[in-house]
Order: sequence, then C-alpha cells, then structure tokens
Amino acid sequence: MTLYGVGLGPGDAGLVTVRGREVLQEAEVVYSPGRLSRSVATEHVPGERIGDLDFPMTRDEEELREAWREAAAAIAPSARDGTVAFVTLGDPNVYSTFGHLRRTLEAFHPDVDLEVVPGVSALTAFATALGVEVAAGSSIALREGARGAAPTGPDRMVLFKVTDAPATHEGLTEAGYEVTFGRRLFMEQGETLVTDDPAEIDERDYYTLAYAERPEARVEQATDAFVEATSGETVADGGVATEERAVAEGCGDEWPGVTGR
Repeated sequence: MTLYGVGLGPGDAGLVTVRGREVLQEAEVVYSPGRLSRSVATEHVPGERIGDLDFPMTRDEEELREAWREAAAAIAPSARDGTVAFVTLGDPNVYSTFGHLRRTLEAFHPDVDLEVVPGVSALTAFATALGVEVAAGSSIALREGARGAAPTGPDRMVLFKVTDAPATHEGLTEAGYEVTFGRRLFMEQGETLVTDDPAEIDERDYYTLAYAERPEARVEQATDAFVEATSGETVADGGVATEERAVAEGCGDEWPGVTGR
C-alpha cells in the first residue's frame, strides 16, 4: 500500500488542500511529528486515528538519526498493509521534516511506497502575509536564521527559524538589506505578527521568519507602465503606455490594445 506525505499548509486548517483532506480521511493512521501539525490534522480526522511521533529537540546528529530510524520502523508495517499518512506543516518537500523520513524509509524499508501531497508552504504563505510579490524574473533563496544568524549573498532571502530577531536584523541591515519579520503566519495557534521592527518580535519563537531584500533587487515588470501613466510620467493610450506600444510595433509585433488605428 502507500505512505502519503501530506502538506498541511502554514497552520490554518482551512488551507489544507482538497486532495490532502481526502487522503487524511482515507488513511487508517495519520502520523504527526508535533503538536501544531496534530492540531491541524484533528480538524479533518478523529484524534484516535492520529499516531504521535516524538523527535528530540537537539542538534546531535546521531540522536536525530536514531529517532528517525525508530519512526520509520513504527510507520513501515502500517504502510505495507494499508494507507497511512505522515503530516507536516507547509509542503513536504520544502524545508520539511518529511525529507528525513523519506530518506530513512528508502534506506531501511525500500518496499514502502511513498507519495507526496503538496501543501501551501511558508515560502508562499509569507508572500501573501507580508505583501511581497515574487515576480517573474525574481530569484529567492531559503536560509536559516536560528540563534541570530544573518546569512548574506542573494538579493532576496527567506530566513526560517529566526529565534533572535534583533541580532538577525542588525546583521542584515548592515549588509544592505531591508528586512520584514513574520511570526506564526496563518497559524490558528498563537498571535500572527508582521513587522519591520525587531523590538516587537524579540522573544524566541521557532515559527518566526524574515524576508530580506536589497532595495536594488526589484525586477521591472511590463505593467509598471500603468503606474507610471497615472503618475504622469508616461503618456497613456487607452490606459496602455505609448512607449510600450512603440517598442512592440518597432519589433514588427501587433499591439493587442485598441484596434482600428
């Protein structure tokens, strides 16, 4: 049979996908790696069908490997005989605990069939919550900001696990970034907070992220001309920038705007 890795989204039970909900309702057992993922899952399946797994909060790699071996050994028999699910906040393939389980099962229980059900990741949820547009032509990097880390390099970054916002903010702003923080975005547990003031978000919380962007990194878009037109910087033709039309016609293209001219 099959083990499904199901992305629950950023923490709001209403943001679980239709397919994700169907799998949760069909699964004989739904395994959860933590309290928050369990609280979202119980909005869709009875609590008695949820199997809790314990993972130590440690950076000791051998201790972590042992915990994943034990989790895989507990899940594999049920996955061989029926349909089970392992739930994770966000998307199973984006900065997720599911990757550790998948690799462990492939190593020790290769006969278990795996299938992933995507979810709304923190990477996309932050864009809505923070009002950030990741436009065509943009590039963005994922980094970790635990314990005050302030990695630099890419023009745009999303930092997960920001546990010392003031220290991270100081390092990033000194490197020329503009920084916005988001805490517990779209989560039903705890207070959602969006701010560019690190003093408002200085207490430690694992579910804090930061968006850092260099001011010069913005990618120009064709529809910027509409804003320019309303500000008087560009003469508009039926609401479409004349300059853009001239470029199109100069290249031998038909302008899909006003016809009959």
